[in-house]
Amino acid sequence: MKRTHSYLPTTLAATGTLGAQIATARRELGWTAAQLAGRIGVTPAVVARIEKGAPGTAIGTVLEAAVVCGVPLFGVDTAELPSVADRTRATLALLPQRVRRPIAEISDDF
Repeated sequence: MKRTHSYLPTTLAATGTLGAQIATARRELGWTAAQLAGRIGVTPAVVARIEKGAPGTAIGTVLEAAVVCGVPLFGVDTAELPSVADRTRATLALLPQRVRRPIAEISDDF
């Protein structure tokens, strides 16, 4: 039995927005769904799910479709993505590697 997962409205809005951007870019390029599918190594049905914003679609596949269609990711040009990733990793290096639950404070005020 397949488990269902309910997504937050913001998640659904984000996947729907990215899917619409990919569909728009694909059509502006003059490609059919089958042509995009061939370029990213999936079936046309997967492209249809991406363009509908189905949140269960593999993130790598969705991002591959976006890159192939020229959709900007994270608000930057594709050439800038490596430097954005480097800056993000530098910030991550400053944070603790593990996050622990805060120790519950015991009230000894009787």
